[in-house]
Amino acid sequence: MNELNPIERIQELCRERGWSYYHLAKASGITYSTLNTMINKQNMPSLPTLYKICRGFGIPITDFFEPDRSSNGLTDEQAQCLSLFTALTNEDKQLVLAYIKGLSKKL
Repeated sequence: MNELNPIERIQELCRERGWSYYHLAKASGITYSTLNTMINKQNMPSLPTLYKICRGFGIPITDFFEPDRSSNGLTDEQAQCLSLFTALTNEDKQLVLAYIKGLSKKL
């Protein structure tokens, strides 16, 4: 069993979304200096900080620790849509949902 390194997982999630640490700090509601120090000095985040980071990414904390868990049962296309969706701002997510609802009414 591979041990999960929270710092590496945060870096991975930022890369997947094309996010800077500043973007993550804003989305998470933690200060950029706190996040930057944590990343650069490899300081492990506290559980409350990790919870805020997960909320910023728009994922449950269980998906942080079990990355493959969230895509089980999804097609590649569905997993790609979910990955792209989670990288959006909250405002853009609302726009996407409205668009999808509009499309589904055409069916």
